[in-house]
Formats: sequence, structure tokens, C-alpha cells
Amino acid sequence: MAKRCAITGKGVLVGNNVSHANNKSRRRFLPNLQEITMLSDTLGNVRMRITTNAIRTIEKNGGIDAYLLTARDTALTTESRQLKRRLQKAQEKAAV
Repeated sequence: MAKRCAITGKGVLVGNNVSHANNKSRRRFLPNLQEITMLSDTLGNVRMRITTNAIRTIEKNGGIDAYLLTARDTALTTESRQLKRRLQKAQEKAAV
């Protein structure tokens, strides 16, 4: 499974461990991914792997539905764009 956030697209960064003697060895900076189940008003439970930063952003915007509907498609990953389309179709179906 990829170490990438489903909402923001944040992934692994690389850099160096630098010792006191200034020796450098390669290392990886991993994102703080959490596997969570979010409650969507129209879709029910939605399970995804997202960063803690994305969790805070979603909660600030009022839930997964409000966040996805207000976010630009260019700012979303392909997985979150698909979820946004599912959400829009479910809302259209509920409105009819």
C-alpha cells in the first residue's frame, strides 16, 4: 500500500541524517498516515488513509462532504476526485 494521503497527496520525502561529526546517511521522512472511517451524510461510512493534517482540515470545513464539495478538483488526488463524483451523484439522486 502506498504511503500517500488520499486527500492531500502528501507522500514520502527523502533527506539525510546528519551526525555530530557531519556524517550524512540517507533517510526517509514518512507522512503521518492514519486509517480512519469518516461519516459522510450521503454516502455513509467512508474508509480512507489520510494524514492527520488532512483530518484537521476536513473537521475544520465541517466534514468530508463539505470539504470535497468546496475543494477544487486540481487540489484533490484522483482517489478523492472519484469520491467527490460519487458524492455528487448520490446527492443528485437524493434530490430527484
